[in-house]
Amino acid sequence: MNPLTDQMTKCESCPRKCRVNRLQGETGFCRIGANAQISHVGLHFGEEPPISGTNGSGTIFFAGCNLRCAFCQNYQISQEFQHGTTQTMTTDELAAAMLRLQERGAHNINFVSPSHVIFQIADAIIAAKEKGLVVPVVYNSNGYDSVDALRQIRGLVDIYMPDIKYMNNELARRLSAADDYADIIPGVLAEMLDQVDHLEMDARGIAVRGLLLRHLVLPGHLDNSCKCLQFLADLSPYIFVSIMSQYSPQYKACDYPEINRTLRRDEYDQITDYALDLGLENAFIQHLASHDHYLPDFARKHPFNSASSGRRGGKRERFDRDVVK
Repeated sequence: MNPLTDQMTKCESCPRKCRVNRLQGETGFCRIGANAQISHVGLHFGEEPPISGTNGSGTIFFAGCNLRCAFCQNYQISQEFQHGTTQTMTTDELAAAMLRLQERGAHNINFVSPSHVIFQIADAIIAAKEKGLVVPVVYNSNGYDSVDALRQIRGLVDIYMPDIKYMNNELARRLSAADDYADIIPGVLAEMLDQVDHLEMDARGIAVRGLLLRHLVLPGHLDNSCKCLQFLADLSPYIFVSIMSQYSPQYKACDYPEINRTLRRDEYDQITDYALDLGLENAFIQHLASHDHYLPDFARKHPFNSASSGRRGGKRERFDRDVVK
């Protein structure tokens, strides 16, 4: 019996608590069964500077999601499961993929959208560590995580990098089909901070441990952004937060007029100024043009590398830690 993955017989991996038997092929909200579905494995140079560094972050993108964000830029793999964009991996195969990324020089192993496969990931981390994995493990989630599940993987994750999307349940319900997101996220962030503390970097500026938050500013919803930043400042003024301007109206955003556009300069400036006013000095900001450069295409072999679009740099070249003033 495996004490982690055996819990999927009545799955409560995330706050949805679907209680389906994934080990018997049943699927819940995320539509993923017992084995993880992988959409992309590779070095990614578009994360925040402490994560991508110079060698790249060893990203593993998971298919499926426990949210239904109307504006999801990864909808090809999170919602639609387009043909040819996913492959099934067992625990041993996932562990082997992690070790290959380490061999290629990755600064870390970066699990993208892990909330619904948290126990499969935990087993793979254990297996990989037994075989020589030494680089930090990054848990890169949408923030809609189970606090109980996070407690069960304590000690396996070195860097937590969650979103804080909403501090407004009605907005979360409308745009992401999660009417309790604002109730869930405070406990999640408190648990993550308790496990790994504030972000620590080595002499090269590469993250080795700690918490790094992300907040995507949505056009027309600045009050929500202010509430998110206020919560973070109350949690700890020393917290590291990436304030993202890269919003682009993707997937079903056209059905929501207020977000069917990119972010304006004055909107983003208002939010970054507010972060300063709150004393959030450990913040990263983006150039406003980021929305033109950071749209992955998972139908390609290299979703983030297009010679014509110049996307290989990803967000890294557009992130500056110049809120620290």
